[in-house]
Amino acid sequence: MKPLILQTDFGYADGAVSAMYGVAACVSDELRVFDLTHDIPQYDIWEASYRLIQTVSYWPEGSVFVSVVDPGVGSTRRSIVVRTANNQYIVTPDNGTLTHVRRMIGITDARVIDETANRLPGSGESYTFHGRDIYAYTGARLAAGVISFEQVGPAVPADSINELPVVEAIAESDHITGTIDVLDVRFGSLWTNIPRALFLKLGVAHGQRAEISIANETRTLYKNIVVYAKSFADVYVGEPLLYVNSLDNMALAINQGSFAKAYNIGTGITWKLSIRKAPKVIYE
Repeated sequence: MKPLILQTDFGYADGAVSAMYGVAACVSDELRVFDLTHDIPQYDIWEASYRLIQTVSYWPEGSVFVSVVDPGVGSTRRSIVVRTANNQYIVTPDNGTLTHVRRMIGITDARVIDETANRLPGSGESYTFHGRDIYAYTGARLAAGVISFEQVGPAVPADSINELPVVEAIAESDHITGTIDVLDVRFGSLWTNIPRALFLKLGVAHGQRAEISIANETRTLYKNIVVYAKSFADVYVGEPLLYVNSLDNMALAINQGSFAKAYNIGTGITWKLSIRKAPKVIYE
């Protein structure tokens, strides 16, 4: 038995998540089923992709993830299972959900789910709840050892997996520019795609200051000088800080406050954040 981890945009207002648990229990009542999250914003494939990369590599080899954020349910988009370079499995629609896992961990193998063999019995006329009928069922059978990865369905090239558009962080003369990929939702911190290693090329050490600029396609919403801190405890309550997040990327926050709400900041490739070493100010 391997862990089965579920992620959806279903929420808990109805019985959708419980139905997925029920399908897993019917496959095997010895399965251990866990939740990654069911609070992905509706239809937000980008955030689903990011929450996977935030989590997948911390689970044991053989763990099976089921991720269902599926605005194209019932369409011609593929239903697939992939094996990561760290030997975990992800069951998901092939709609871009695997973007970050493919880029940051790597995918070695992919298979299209054969629905004639891997679909909940009696569900053949339902086309709107593949999370229960295909993904939870296939994921549970894989995690329980009822089927092998090879029995999921026909193999397809790993490089045929769909990806969402991504903008790479870049270094230009005295500054680095990246995108605001996602929020640390509960606390309103901004998580960027700027790797710590790239940021360090600016020569900013802990306790020193960096100049931050945030803009979208229409205007600059924030420009200020902030401390590069090891942790939130290094600054006063209400003070902004630049820090390294749990993915080893740069992030921006307000100690005990929400940066996103304070400055009405969004996420995605149109939201740009630039960092440069703060200039020295000499008072005469």
